[in-house]
Amino acid sequence: MSLDIVILAAGQGTRMRSALPKVLHPVAGQSMLGHVIDTARQLQPQRIHVVIGHGADLVRERLAADDLNFVLQAEQLGTGHAVAQALPALSAERVLILYGDVPLIEKATLERLLAQVGDEQLALLTVDLNDPTGYGRIVRDAAGVVQAIVEHKDATPGQRQICEGNTGILAVPGKRLGDWLGRLSNSNAQGEYYLTDVIAMAVADGLVVATEQPLDAMEVQGANDRIQLAELERHYQQRAARRLMAQGVTLRDPARFDLRGEVTVGRDVLIDINVILEGRVVIEDCVSIGPNCVIKDSTLRKGAIVKANSHLDGAELGEGADCGPFARLRPGAVLGAKAHVGNFVELKNAVLGEGAKAGHLSYLGDAEVGARSNIGAGTITCNYDGANKFKTVLGEDVFIGSNSALVAPVTLGDRATTGAGSVVTADVPVDSLAVGRARQRNIEGWKRPTKK
Repeated sequence: MSLDIVILAAGQGTRMRSALPKVLHPVAGQSMLGHVIDTARQLQPQRIHVVIGHGADLVRERLAADDLNFVLQAEQLGTGHAVAQALPALSAERVLILYGDVPLIEKATLERLLAQVGDEQLALLTVDLNDPTGYGRIVRDAAGVVQAIVEHKDATPGQRQICEGNTGILAVPGKRLGDWLGRLSNSNAQGEYYLTDVIAMAVADGLVVATEQPLDAMEVQGANDRIQLAELERHYQQRAARRLMAQGVTLRDPARFDLRGEVTVGRDVLIDINVILEGRVVIEDCVSIGPNCVIKDSTLRKGAIVKANSHLDGAELGEGADCGPFARLRPGAVLGAKAHVGNFVELKNAVLGEGAKAGHLSYLGDAEVGARSNIGAGTITCNYDGANKFKTVLGEDVFIGSNSALVAPVTLGDRATTGAGSVVTADVPVDSLAVGRARQRNIEGWKRPTKK
């Protein structure tokens, strides 16, 4: 059966105390609304309709995509009113209602819910809570059949004792929705058009209201303030940690690990504490990542080692390569197999061949370093003249003395050597020594100045 999905994302979120629209606040590095949209896409609907209001232009700007239809709710008059704004664009046999501030909802839960929708049956996602304060209550008859949803503010003392709460997530037959929305009233404590009133209408029309529940109550937790946002963040990270450990990853402390994107892992991977993975990260077998590392949009080949306090962004480590501690690999940095980058070395758009080494205190930008070459401490490639960037090329088995400055564009042939402290401004032939420094002069009997 065809499917339209409506995501309600028009709320202001005053309790966030923020200029940013509530649904754009991040969980695991992505906006809450972005998470909901990603899950919605997995259900392969014919269209996703996002109802926006507060900060509408910014929401559109951040999340614009060809498969999204943004619908403006100029006045926030309730959930029923919000869905009604999308009604003219709905044509599918089933309509699923989601919420932009409920980011942890799972595809499998929604699939179970949608499986219960038919021409004469709708499906409601409910949750059992120890403290359902603030939730609409699911009212059932003596036989356990759903009769209605009563909002907390409108509930009687007896109804408030009900622990089954309404999550708001609802799947309905599309041909019925327009009629129900047209009959909504705002005669309630909030003066709003409640989508939940659709349930009583469906019952009165003779439809069955089926219910489904999430396996984890946090799937349906929304975020109205920073405290709830932090709770969602921690739960997301705990869930991500469990999934990685189930795939064979050792996390030294699952409570001190953060995933802010997508990661693909091999076997026997070790990740120490306070590691943050961002964007798209690929980690192959037997990789070890030390504490306090940030790894973004990078690939770590089999047996690679990232030592403590290193930062990788758009980098690739070859098999058995290692970097750190305190290494920074920027976009375009590539370490060949068994290459080594040590402490306080920065690479940008630089490729180190197999077995090449840059031990410490160096900057290599726009560079190509051949196999087994060795870069001495304090070496820099002078790749930028203030307007344009130029490339430095080192052949195989090159030895760069400490504190050398390689002024690009420059090429050093295989087995070339530079003397320590040299400024190299011209190409160096194969098997040659380049010394580019002032001649030393010793002044005997020189007296240091004294303090007056």
